[in-house]
Parts: sequence; structure tokens; C-alpha cells
Amino acid sequence: MNRPISRRDFFDGIAVGALGSTVVLGTAEKAEAPQGAAFRPEPSVWRGDTAQALSVPHALRDGRFWKLAGTPEPTGESYDLVVVGGGPSGTSAARQWLRRHPGARVLVFDNHDELGGRARREAFCTGRPDGVMCDAETFGADTLVRMTSDWIARLPIAWRARRDLRMLHEDPPDWFPGLGPRAKQERLAELTYSRFLLEVCGVHPDAERFCRTMSSGAWAYDTRAFGAIDAWAGGYPGFGGLGLDRSEPSRYNSPTVKRAWSAAAGRPSGDGPVVPMRLGSPVVSVRDGAESATVGYFDGDRVMTVEAGAVILACWSAVIPHLVPDLPAAQRQALSQAVRVPVLHATVRLRDGDAWRRAGVRRVRWTGAYWCLTCVEPSGDVRMLATPCRSELGPEPGSVAGRRKLARTPYGHLERTVRDQLARLLGPVGFDPARDVEAITIDRWGHANAIEYCRPWHPFYPDGPFPADVARRRFGRIAIAGSDSVPAARGDAAVTAASLAVADLAGEPAR
Repeated sequence: MNRPISRRDFFDGIAVGALGSTVVLGTAEKAEAPQGAAFRPEPSVWRGDTAQALSVPHALRDGRFWKLAGTPEPTGESYDLVVVGGGPSGTSAARQWLRRHPGARVLVFDNHDELGGRARREAFCTGRPDGVMCDAETFGADTLVRMTSDWIARLPIAWRARRDLRMLHEDPPDWFPGLGPRAKQERLAELTYSRFLLEVCGVHPDAERFCRTMSSGAWAYDTRAFGAIDAWAGGYPGFGGLGLDRSEPSRYNSPTVKRAWSAAAGRPSGDGPVVPMRLGSPVVSVRDGAESATVGYFDGDRVMTVEAGAVILACWSAVIPHLVPDLPAAQRQALSQAVRVPVLHATVRLRDGDAWRRAGVRRVRWTGAYWCLTCVEPSGDVRMLATPCRSELGPEPGSVAGRRKLARTPYGHLERTVRDQLARLLGPVGFDPARDVEAITIDRWGHANAIEYCRPWHPFYPDGPFPADVARRRFGRIAIAGSDSVPAARGDAAVTAASLAVADLAGEPAR
């Protein structure tokens, strides 16, 4: 299993590359990754929030950067708009600005060196699993269960747990007799799905453990953090006897669930006006002045500055207080509270993918192993997802704890877990990771999905007031975007945040 492969590249966020380079979004972007083209890894790559991408933001956070940076040097450049952050929100803000102001001078900065943020690889392994690996980490031994007829009978769990799962799927009772629909929804809003299963339904612990990773693929945390009210909306088992109206979502459902209920949200188009981007150039300061704002960035050697008529901060909210220290204290505190969930993506190129056909599955959920989803793409590449959040602590503290552990996890360990789980899944049908793995790409995102307001973790939701409303207030020529400012993890939320920021700078009322 440890046979060397032709190349290993491990990127911690997006990619390692040229500092201070400028490309044009809309031209170079399409040449690099044509729309709809499958991402193909080079023989083994680490991508994501790399040490190169995070070294400057972390130095700012720790108070080390300005001790060594030296005096900023003006470039003499001036722009109508500078955007900090080249992900979906930042690029959307730049394009919306250019649609309003054709011919305007716009520049986008990003500390990573690849276009488009994490969204480039975030959509994969869609659809329901056709197999579940009841793994050794959860049940003591690996058993692949194909989700065909009477799959519950084949689960390697206690007899009572199989009975309970059958009841949850086929004939759940009304768990809250005597309560009206509103009161039932309020009760669900107080619980996670795991607590609902254990405390309300009284299921065997094996049944809860079997269900635990059902939410991990969509939310990057498991059912110990996933709200029961959102599980009801998502069609999870156990709610059929409550008699709740499914023609509309509950007021307690999270924003993403409400939006998905009414209509499937399409991913925003990448087409639009040409936007110049300066990649591998972390912004380190933003100051609003009498005539313009001054934006400082690190070019890999020195701090350089440009002038801007307006600035949109479409970066992580938690970074903004370090960039704009003059913000009001309440806004700084609200921004600092923003937390993102860590996520890992792996793409594995195989020399021979025929083992998948012999295995009879294409998308497998694992019940407790490190990588919680494994699937094969039409291209033949294998995609894997890991969610390091310690869900038992809740979304925010669990994400912080998971990110700290991820930062201490050697890349070699991550590669070994990829090989190990593929061997466990496909080894019985002839797969040999030493022979059949040609390339491994791992995208490590310590700061991936924005954590949206949801029950039971945010008691102020849905009535407010919301910390994000304070965090995204305009400050002079500076507006704040990014999915943290909505907050929501879905792709269109970043575009919504961009629209709000552009409208804010235009003096338009919030809609």
C-alpha cells in the first residue's frame, strides 16, 4: 500500500504558486478551467489553506507581521474599487460593480494563488449513497451494505438497533401527542438529530451511530450538531408520524433549508465582465482616508499600497478586524465571532477503476472513518470527503477544535488514510492501492463553509438580532461581503453577500 506514486502535491486551501502575479478573470480563468470540465489532479497534490496562503493572515492575527514588514511603499496605482478576496463573493462583487460602472478600474486581491476560491472543487459526490460502510471505527469490523431491498436486515448491528431503524423508516409514531404543529416544531428546534433519536425516539445507540454521518456531506458536521428541525425538513427517518405540514418549511429551519425547499438554487454563472486579479497577494491593511481608501498588500517581499475609491472586503470575517483596526468595537467583536467549518477533499486518480464496477456501488457513506464519503466520478476519478469538526461540541467550538487538530495532522497521515479506506472498500474485489493508485490530490480547507444560524445552537434565530447585521455594517468607503456576512454555506449566499455590499456602497437600502 505504501508503494511510491509518481508525484505528491498537498495544497492547504487552494494552491501553492506565484506571489504577486496578476491574471484576468474571465479570460485566464476559462483557459485554466473550462466551464463544466472535470478537475483532473496532477499526480498527487496538496491544495487549500496552505502555509503559504495562511502565513501572513496568521502573522497579522498573532501580532507578528508589522514587527518585520517594514514601511508600506505606494505603487502609485489607483482604482475605483478594490476587492479583498477572490472567491465567489469577491468575484461576483467585482462583476456586479462593473455592470453598474462599465469602464471602472477594479482590482481583486487574494492570498491564494488559484482563481475562484474553494467553489471550484466543492460540488462532488452529489446524490444519496448507494452503499454504507459500517466501518471498524464504529462497529468493530468493516461491512459494506448496499442500499438495495431490505438493507436494514443486513446491517451488522444489534437486533434491537435494526428493529428501531425499521420503525424510524417505516412506521414512526407521533412522538409528541397532544402538541400542535407549532409546538412540535419548537420542540424539534431544541434538539439535534442525534438527541432526537436517543432521547425522544429512544433508539438503540447502534441505530444513532449508523445515522450519525448522514449530515456530514452537506453540512460538514455530523448529526450530533445537525438540528432535528432541519433533519425533518431533509426527510431524515423518524418524523413521519408527527403529522407536520410538508408544503412549507418551518420558521425554525435554517436559511439554506428554507431556500432549498422553495426552489433549487442554481450555481451563479462564472461569466461576466473581465476582472483583473492579483493572486498570492494577501491584503494586510485597509484604511479609509479623506480622499480615498488605502489598501496595503504583501507581495512576498514588501508591503505595497494602492488607492481605492471604494473597498469590498469579501474575505473571512474573522480577518477583517486585523485589516481595519479602526472599526467600532461592537463591529470588531461581531466579525471576530465568525467561524468556518474545516473540510478536506481528496481526488484520487486510479490506474484501473474496474474495481468500482465489481464492488457494485458508486457512492459510499462511512459511519465513522476519517473520510466520511467516497464516490467515483464519471471521469473515473475517486472523490473523498472528510469533515474534521468535532460535532459533539457544536458547530462553532467543534470547528475550532477540529481545525486545531487538522493543523497538527501530517500530510503523510492523510494520504495513508486515503489509501487505507480505498483498500478496505475495494480490496475485497481485487483493488490494490500500491498498484492501482496513480495520483492523490488533497484540498485541505481549515476555513471552508460559513456556519449559518440554525437551531438549536443559535437561540436568537430566526427572530434576531443577528451578529452578522452588526458585522457587515458599512464603514466609510469600506463594505463587507463574503458568506460569513449572510451567513450561509451555500454557493449563492456568497453572491447575495456581494449584492448587499455593492448596494451598500451605492447607498441603496437593504432588501
